[in-house]
Amino acid sequence: MSGHSTYQPKTGIERWLDARLPIVRLMHDSAVSYPVPRNLNLLWTFGGILVFMLVAQIITGVILAMHYTPNATMAFNSVEHIMRDVNFGWLLRYLHSNGASMFFVAVYIHIFRGLYYGSYKAPREVLWILGVIIFLLMMATAFMGYVLPWGQMSFWGATVITNLFSALPVIGETIVTFLWGGYSVDNPTLNRFFSLHFLLPFMIAGVVVLHIWALHHVGQNNPTGVEVKDVKKDTVPFTPYATIKDLFGMVCFMLVFAWFVFYQPNFMGHADNYIPANPASTPAHIVPEWYFLPFYAILRAIPDKLGGVLAMGGAIVILAFLPWIDTSKVKSMTYRPIARQFFWMFVLVCIGLGYLGAMPADEPYVTISRILTVLYFGFFVALALIGIFERPAPLPTSIADSVLGGSGARLGHATAAAPQAKG
Repeated sequence: MSGHSTYQPKTGIERWLDARLPIVRLMHDSAVSYPVPRNLNLLWTFGGILVFMLVAQIITGVILAMHYTPNATMAFNSVEHIMRDVNFGWLLRYLHSNGASMFFVAVYIHIFRGLYYGSYKAPREVLWILGVIIFLLMMATAFMGYVLPWGQMSFWGATVITNLFSALPVIGETIVTFLWGGYSVDNPTLNRFFSLHFLLPFMIAGVVVLHIWALHHVGQNNPTGVEVKDVKKDTVPFTPYATIKDLFGMVCFMLVFAWFVFYQPNFMGHADNYIPANPASTPAHIVPEWYFLPFYAILRAIPDKLGGVLAMGGAIVILAFLPWIDTSKVKSMTYRPIARQFFWMFVLVCIGLGYLGAMPADEPYVTISRILTVLYFGFFVALALIGIFERPAPLPTSIADSVLGGSGARLGHATAAAPQAKG
């Protein structure tokens, strides 16, 4: 998809730099002349939104780290100091805390878009796997960041989640002791989490570079799932077409983000986390942040501790195997009527698990969680079977035909007409 470079240095400085470090050429080929499918919709803007959010999280996080004290006796007060005494500290903190939630909103939309349009299928398997790795790193980073305010929910959330590693045979207790820095969640734990929370975003940025590199090598998927056949007809330059669309989507997303920051900054937080951590007082109901709730519900649905941990981890890791689980040759579920129905059922199951994760571990919530957990994993089994028996709708002959409506509109129609022509 990258093709031959069209960049032409215009000044002597540009020619001098291009001969020694062609960084301007790289930027031009990646963000100006790079060909993108002409039928991309607004769901494709979330990739750009995620890059913007990552940069925003790193910048606000670095500035907050300048004023934060990773000490169990001072962490809570240092957060209050940021809110009350640091110039625009309240804004930085709300941008960072709400930014984490908006980051996950964007990444979940990005994942579901990839699921619906088959963006995990060949030749984009490595691109998809890198995306799953980014998702795992995001979850680890967010969890460690949630512990840093050292409120009640931070402390007990860290206690519960780190304890899960003890279920792993042989190495479990060693991992827990390493994370704790001792035999309970305390000051060494906070120091470890602060260090890792500072480090992991830069690891995410590195994997994002690989993700974008893989994307530019194989080219973007599109709503039809039909690969580019004619670059001139099927694609348009990234700038101005995709950049304007990305900018519009980003502005709309930022308006929602700004509404939370300025009008509902604590909406997605938990009230108990505004109480200093107290190891002697356990909250009545320990819950993680909302973006962990579906996986937390799966964890609690399994009566065995090790089984729950494996099911929770498997619910994420199984996404990496989608390129081989889905047996259909057709990418986009727009043309797969049965798979499309299962997809929307899967979306409802995920929302249901998120709701149940916020509920107490009582009946009927536990039983319903078990049913939805079976349905969650059943979706992947269904994809393997549906691909064998499903009869997809006819595909467009090209991306251009799907947009402009060509005379040879559908592959299926052309295939059906071939025997008649012979006759």
